[in-house]
Amino acid sequence: METLFSGIYKNKTVLVTGHTGFKGSWLSFWLQQMGAKVIGYSLAAPTEPNHLSLLNLNIVSTIGDIRDLEHLNTTIETYKPDIVFHLAAQPLVRLSYENPIETYETNVIGTLKVFEACRANSVKAIVNITSDKAYENREWVWGYRENDPMGGYDPYSSSKGCADLLANSYRNSYFNPAEYKKSHNTLLASCRAGNVIGGGDWAKDRLMTDIMLSVSQGKKVSIRNPNATRPWQHVLEPLSGYLAIGQKLLEEKVEFGEAWNFGPSDEGSITVEEVVNHVKKHWDKIDYEIHRDPHQLHEANLLKLDCSKAHIRLKWKDVWDSETTFEKTVKWYKNYYESNRIITAENLETYIADAKAKNLLWTRG
Repeated sequence: METLFSGIYKNKTVLVTGHTGFKGSWLSFWLQQMGAKVIGYSLAAPTEPNHLSLLNLNIVSTIGDIRDLEHLNTTIETYKPDIVFHLAAQPLVRLSYENPIETYETNVIGTLKVFEACRANSVKAIVNITSDKAYENREWVWGYRENDPMGGYDPYSSSKGCADLLANSYRNSYFNPAEYKKSHNTLLASCRAGNVIGGGDWAKDRLMTDIMLSVSQGKKVSIRNPNATRPWQHVLEPLSGYLAIGQKLLEEKVEFGEAWNFGPSDEGSITVEEVVNHVKKHWDKIDYEIHRDPHQLHEANLLKLDCSKAHIRLKWKDVWDSETTFEKTVKWYKNYYESNRIITAENLETYIADAKAKNLLWTRG
C-alpha cells in the first residue's frame, strides 16, 4: 500500500478538510493506509452513524469550521502539512435551497479562508475539490471539459462554480505557475467529480443513502426524479484521481496545477430508476415507488464530464464499471446492517488489486 503513487504519501503530513464527511473519511482511511500522518479539520460528523467513527482511525481529528480563519491558521501552523486536500463543504442541493447563506458562506468564503491559511503558511500543495455541478449546465449529451464556463442553477451548484472561479483567481494572483519558486512555493489544482457512491454515506437526499436506509427499515424507497441521468462512480475512483494530482504537485510538477475532471466512462451515466433496478440484484429486500411532486425544486436532469484530459495527461482511468460499483456499494451496507461488519478495507484492497490488473500508473511503485 505504501508504494502507491510512487510512495509519495508515506510519512507526509496531510491535512484533509471535511474528514468527517463521506469522501473525506474514505480519503483519510486511504492516506493512513499509505503511511501518511493525517490531520483532519472539519465540523463534527454530520450524521449518526457515520463512516469516520466506524473506521476508528488513528489520525489527528480537529473539530473546526473552515470559516474560522484563526483556527485554520493555528491548525496549519501547528501541524505544517505538506499538502491540503480541501473537501469541506455544504454538499447538498436541496439543503442549499433551504439555507443559501450557509451554503455560500461555507463553500465560497470557507474555501477563500482555506486558501488564505495555506498562503500565510506557504503550504506546498493544495488539491481543491469542487463538483461537476460547478459547470454551467446546458443539459448537453456530451461531457463538460475543464475549460467550459462555470455556472450553477441552484445555490449549491452556483456556490461550487464560485469556488472554482475563486481557485482560478488565486492560481493567477498568488500561486501563479510562472512565479513558482520565485514569489511563492504553492501549487493549486481543482478537481471536479460526478455523483459518488459507496459504503458509509448517510447524508440526506442522496439516492443510495435513501435506498439503504429504506431497506434497513423495511420500507419502499421513494424516488422523486426517476429519469435524472448521472455519472455514477464509486468513491474510490475520484479519490485515486485526487491522490494522483496530489502526487504531481508534491513532485513540483507545475503543469498539473490546473483544473481536472474525474468521472466514469459513458456507460456509468444511467438514470435514477435504472440505478434502483441495478442495486435490487444485490439485495432482494430493496423495493421502490415513484413520487412525483409538482412543486419539486429544480435539479439537473443530465450532467456528465469529459475526462479526456485526465486520461491522456495523468494516465488516470476508472477501475470499476457501474455494475461493480453498485455491487460493492450495496454489499457494504448489507454487511453493515445484517452482520455489523465494516468492509471498507476489503473494498480498498480489491479496488487496488483491480487497478493493478489494469496496470494503472498510480499503482506502480
